Order: sequence, then structure tokens, then C-alpha cells
Amino acid sequence: LPLGGGIAGGQPWVLRRVRLTWLSFMLFFILVFFPLIAHYYLTTIDEAGGLDKRPGIFGPRPGGELCEAKHVQDLCRIRESVSEELLQLEAKRQELNGEIARLNLRIEACKRSIDSAKQDLLQLKNVISQTEHSYKELMAQNQPKLSLPVRLLPDKEDLGMPPPKSSRSCRLHSCFDYARCPITSGFPVYVYDPASYPWGELIDPLVKQAFASAAKSNLYVTDNPSIACLYLVLVGELQESPSAKLSPPSELEKQLKALPYWRNDGHNHVLVHFSRTSTTQNFLYNVSTGRAAVAQSTFLEQQYREGFDLVVSPNPPQVPVKRKYLFTFQGERVESLRTSLQEAPPQSFEEEIEGDPPADYDDRIIGTLKAVQDSHLDQVLVEFTCKSPQLSLPTEWALCGTREDRLEVLRVSTFSLVIAPGDGQVIASAGCGMRLFEALEVGAIPVILGDHLRLPYHQLIRWSEATIIVPKPRVTELHFLLRSLSDNDLLAMRRQGRFLWETYFSTSENVLSTILASIRTSIQIPAAPIKEEPAQEIPHKAGKIAGTDANLADNADLDLGPVETEPPYASPRFLRNFTYTASDIYRTWNRAPGPFHLFPHTPLDPVLPSEAKFMGSGTGFRPIGALGGNMPREQFTVVMLTYEREEVLMNSLERLNGLPYLNKVVVVWNSPKPPSEDLLWPDIGLPIVVVRTEKNSLNNRFLPWDAVETEAILSIDDDAHLRHDEIMFGFRVWREARDRIVGFPGRYHAWDVNHQSWLYNSNYSCELSMVLTGAAFFHKYYAYLYSYVMPQPIRDMVDEYINCEDIAMNFLVSHITRKPPIKVTSRWTFRCPGCPQALSHDDSHFHERHKCINFFVKVYGYMPLLYTQFRVDSVLFKTRLPHDKTKCFKFI
Repeated sequence: LPLGGGIAGGQPWVLRRVRLTWLSFMLFFILVFFPLIAHYYLTTIDEAGGLDKRPGIFGPRPGGELCEAKHVQDLCRIRESVSEELLQLEAKRQELNGEIARLNLRIEACKRSIDSAKQDLLQLKNVISQTEHSYKELMAQNQPKLSLPVRLLPDKEDLGMPPPKSSRSCRLHSCFDYARCPITSGFPVYVYDPASYPWGELIDPLVKQAFASAAKSNLYVTDNPSIACLYLVLVGELQESPSAKLSPPSELEKQLKALPYWRNDGHNHVLVHFSRTSTTQNFLYNVSTGRAAVAQSTFLEQQYREGFDLVVSPNPPQVPVKRKYLFTFQGERVESLRTSLQEAPPQSFEEEIEGDPPADYDDRIIGTLKAVQDSHLDQVLVEFTCKSPQLSLPTEWALCGTREDRLEVLRVSTFSLVIAPGDGQVIASAGCGMRLFEALEVGAIPVILGDHLRLPYHQLIRWSEATIIVPKPRVTELHFLLRSLSDNDLLAMRRQGRFLWETYFSTSENVLSTILASIRTSIQIPAAPIKEEPAQEIPHKAGKIAGTDANLADNADLDLGPVETEPPYASPRFLRNFTYTASDIYRTWNRAPGPFHLFPHTPLDPVLPSEAKFMGSGTGFRPIGALGGNMPREQFTVVMLTYEREEVLMNSLERLNGLPYLNKVVVVWNSPKPPSEDLLWPDIGLPIVVVRTEKNSLNNRFLPWDAVETEAILSIDDDAHLRHDEIMFGFRVWREARDRIVGFPGRYHAWDVNHQSWLYNSNYSCELSMVLTGAAFFHKYYAYLYSYVMPQPIRDMVDEYINCEDIAMNFLVSHITRKPPIKVTSRWTFRCPGCPQALSHDDSHFHERHKCINFFVKVYGYMPLLYTQFRVDSVLFKTRLPHDKTKCFKFI
């Protein structure tokens, strides 16, 4: 019953569902199939030729009854419109199919052309490769790469050279063994210990101490005598007369021959005599020194061997132009004819001066100088008697007073007279040397009366640029000669004299270095390479290839013509060192830009190891003449200083992509915190060397990193924004002026009359005296000078203020060259417009730079910066020419 009741009760629900399903099906049939049937009949009527051929419900009716029906008219219009659109779509479809077929044919043709071009390109690459290989073979055959020769040392049992006919005829070619000093030897020098030979205990302890200190600090001294090129023997100054222990001279000759490396004749030995006083013992006068050279401050004419022996300076303990005295002289003539220069004089003094000028020249000099003093035309100081004259050689003018007293007088003297000894056979003396170097030290211009004197290193130094040498017969015209010199000439001579004294004679180290440099220059050995700062590279990961900003490649107003593109190419080594060593000696020894020894490119200083245009004789820096487009194969290195600005740095590196002439980029990471590990560095197609520094210092910008292999350095800030054409133009201008700073933003210094001090000015002006090194080219050698030669107080002030390093570099280069920097293009700023604010926007920035300038002036002793109104632009600057006509890339 429950089951049956359940069934009976569910019947109405089933019936309702069946009816609902049937109604839905009928409605669907009416809505779907009826339009389809109507459409079918309409189309069949049209295909059969119209309604008149198909009787029935759609057939024509008499009187147009069908067309009169409103809904049928609408259907007719719709049918006609749809049919027309379908026909148009079909026509377009057929047209597009035809276009697709034609494009497919063109694609196939292009594919065939590409395959053919690939084959041609492959063949061209093979031809180019073969041509390059043939070119390299021809270059190797006709221009072999210059390499350093292999050093060959003599045998240990070196018997020396054939004995000379006479020791008086010794010259370098006959008495010096070049086999021990090849060009690549590095000029090793062995110094004998004075305690190893008998007369060493008689040498003045102060002289021995100074000599030992100088030898210890000299970079050429070696402890290995077997490889030595030169051997130094200190023979004086003695603290007592050597006659008791060293007489006769034959005994001293035996002691010299007993030296362990004398090798029978003493070749490649130099006997050095340092003088501390105006009296000196010339105990080597009658001693046969064989092939050993003698370096001392006192010589007789018959003793001195021109071009072999060395006249050295005694061991030493700017404005206004015109001073209190026109000239001064204080001295007393020694009348005694008894000579202490020689132990056994071979002939009388009267016989020695036979044939020389009259002996009464000194009396004539005294009378003339007294007459000038009594005329009161100029204020002069001449004294021919001394309260306490110092011991001097016979016929020589003795020094008066103490050294401090003499220097006090010389400080107020424009000129200082140095009268040669009356004995014409004395061609060099320690007394004259003392007068000469005291005058040079305080800026009094020496006037040498007596042209027969041999001044120190006269074969190498042009003394006429720092002294006035007048024959004794012209003493009556001396006053006129001194009055005729202009202020500019006086300043130039005073500056040159100060340079010579600071460089060659101021300290024991300089005296010893000068002796070695003169010998090294004579035998044509290049100087040792300079010290380079080893770069501790920070590993980094390269990311994607950097793109090229179209704005950076826009030449704007500078159309620079063709560009030489080559892979990284370092400056060649050793190609010019020997040339300048042999051919430009005088320029090496006499070039002096300023009054102080901050000009290190002298024979005493090293040279750049990677130099191609340096003076290898020891000047360190000798830029060759203009290059421009005449020598295109040269590149530069970008040195970029940065501090924890990774995004700014990455953007700056990306802007260097595709820059012509670029060799590599050295990023000086100035932060103790290393770069982020996940930082991806841009791939610019060239090496990027990231250097770790020991401390945060702006001086790190100018360290001579060994990673820099080019002569040209582009120092650039990480937020600097320069176009490629501007950088290219600046580099080409630098190649025309390699000894100067070439850059973009100019600044100048000005004198504040109210405060009597110098000011730093960054306003736009028609002149400038500095170029900021945040975007400037300079020579790598200046980095060496800045880091190792420039006075340390300047670098300390840069660290204290974290400022002024660019001013310090401008001071240094202007002091060295006596030339202003060169500004290129009309650009005055180079900052990235969207970069974070720099330190230069701080108000204290300019106050610190005012202080820096005044402090640097005190260190240098004068203002080395020079004004200029010169700016360099391209020859085609502002010239509108067709693009195919801009072939020129020379500059004004």
C-alpha cells in the first residue's frame, strides 16, 4: 500500500513534466525550423528564376499582392542587401588570396636572396681573414715587434778590458765596459761599504751617514755585485789629512786594486768624494785610478778627464723680482801660493799658470766693483775682507762668516758674484760650488766671473739658463750687463736655478741620484719604470648587452668626420724610451716649469712602463708633438669614481656603450661596502674593471692604477652626462696638447682685494684657469705625480674636506707645464639632469674651495694657475654642410 500510494501520488507530477517537455519541443521546432523552411523556399525561388516559375504560396499573385505586404517588402530589402554584401566580401576574399600568393612568392625570393647573401658574406669573411693573416705576416716580416733584448752578463772571471795607453785619455768608449750595462739591465749599482777598505775609517762620519742613507733610498742600488753595472766607492771627505796613512800614492793605488771587484783596472767604478766644506783634500791628484771615474767638486785641469770624470756639487746642509742689492760679494783672497791640491806638485805655480791670462785680474775686479759701489747708481754690497774667513784653496776667495749669515745677505740680493780662483789650472773648487748653490737655494742669480770654471754636470746642464757666465776681462762691463736684464728674464733664471738646486743638489739623496743619473744618461740606459698602484679587482656579473641612447650619438653641432674603430689597444711599450735617452739629453736635464721641485720628469725620476711617447732617459714624461688624425691608433681609459650610487653608475656605464676610442673602463669603488651581489653590470663590449680602495678618498681618482694601459685618461664622475661626439672631440684635442688638461666645464680663480686672498669662482666668464676633472682628459703620468710626488699636505687637505682634488690637479699641471688647461665646446655643466643631488650643491662647498686655493698657494709658494680665453671647437662648428661633405676632422 505505501508503494502503490507513492506511485499514485506521483502521477500528476510526471504528467506535468511530460507536457512541459512537449511544449518546449514544439516551441523549439517552430522557432528554429520554420525560419529555415522559409529561407529554403526563398532561395529555391531565386535559383529557379523568380517567383513566376514557382507556383504556390510564394508564387506571384495577381496585382502584386505579395509585394504589398509590409513584412515581405522588408524581407526583400534585407535579402538584396545581404546578397550584395556577400558578393563584395567574396570579391575581397579573392583579392586577398591573390595578394597572399604574391607575397608568398616574394618571401620565397627573399629567402633565396638571403641564402645567396649568406654565402657571399661567408666568402668575404674568409677573404678578409686571409687578408688579415697575410697583412700580419707582412708586418711581422717588415716591421717586427720590438722586444727587449736578453741580458747577457760577463763571466765571473772577468779579466777586464785591454789596458789603456794612458789613464788621462780615458773616455766612456775606451774605459767603460758596456757589456755589464745592457739597456735592459735596469742599471743596478753596487755600493762598497766604507768599512771594507782601509781609509774608510778616516771618512767624515756625517758624510758616511749621508752617503749610506742616500744609497739605501736609491732604487738602482743592489746588494748583488755579480749583476752590478756600476760600483761606487766613497773616498771622502776625510776628517783628517790622509798623508800619514795614504802616502805615498802608490799605497792608495794598491788599496784600490785590492777592492774585491776592481778587476785589475777598476772599470765601471766611480770614486765619489763628498765635500762638506770649502776646503777639500784632492788626495787623488797623483793617484792612478785606472779606468775608474772620479766624482768630486775640486779638479785641476790636467787631472780632469772631460766626458769621463764628474764635477759634482758639495754636499749641502721668488718674488720680488728685484731685491735690496743689485749684487753682493763677500770674500777674502787667499794669497798663499802653496797648494794643497797635490801632494807632490810636478811643477811650480808660476809654471802652471804660464800662458794663462794676467794674474792681476783679481786686482782689476776689486777696483771695478769698488767703483760701482762708490758710484751709488745701484745699491751693491762688496766686501773683500772678512772677520773670520774660512780656510780655502790658494788663490781662491775664502767664504766669510757662517752659512746662515751668508744666506741672510743672499736673500736680499738680486745677483751673487762667484769669482773663479786666480789659478787658471783650478777648473773646479768646493768654495765656488758653495757660493753657487747657496745663491741658487735662496733665489739669488749667480754671476760667474771666469769662463774657465767647470760647473757641476756642465755636459748635461745648460747653466746659461740659470747663471750669468762672464769672462774676467769683461768685469768693467758687468754693471751694464746686469742692469740690462728684464724682470721676465730674472724670474725665468731664478725659477730655473731653484729647479736645478731642488732637483740635483738639495739633499744627499739628490746628489747621489744625480751622479748615477749622469752616468746612466751617458751610457744610454732608460730609467726604471714608475710605481703603479696595483688594482684589487672586485668580481662582478655582467648582465644584458647595453643599448645605445640615440641622444648620445647625436652629433648636434659637432660633425667629427670618420671614426677609427678598433678593438682595445694598449699604448705600446718601450718604443720611444731609448730614442729620447739618446737624442734629447739637454731637454731632459734642463726643463723646469716652476720654482720648486714638483717637476719630477727629470733624469732622477722613473718613467711609465707602458709609455710610447716618454723620455726613457729618466725624464719620465716627454709628450711628443701634435698627433690629431695623423696617428689614429690610440685609445683612452675611462676612470670613474663612485660611492654607493649603483643605479646612477649603471646608467653612466650604459651610456658608454659604442663609444669610439675607448679601451676599457676602470670603476674606482670608493665605498668600504662592496657592490650588491645581485647587481648586473651592463655589457658594453669592453672590459669594466671594478677596483677596491683602502679608504674613501677623492685622491683615489688619481692613483696610477696598473689596470690603465693607455696614456690618455678620461676622468669622469658617475653622474656626468656627455654625448659621444663631445668625448671624441675632447680626446682628439688632447692628442694635440698631451701635456695639458683638456675638459669641458671651466672655472677660474680671482683675487679678493678686500680680504687679500684668492677666491674660487664658477660663474660664466670670458676666461678660465681651471677645468674640472669630473669630465677631463689628462696624461697618466700626472696621476703618478699627484699620488707620489705632489706634497702630502695637499692630499691631506683633500681628505679633510672631501673636496678640492680637481683644484689640486690643476695646480699641479699648471705648475709643471706653465700652461693653462684647454676647454672644449661651449658646455659649462655636465651633470645628469635626473641624478641625485651632488656634494657641490652644498653651501659649504665653495667656502672649502676658497680655503683650498689659498692653502695650495702657500704650499707652492706662488699662484701657478694661469688665465686663458682660449676655447677649442671643431673646424665645422656651426657650419651647415651636407652630410656627405663633412670629411674634415682637424681642429683649431
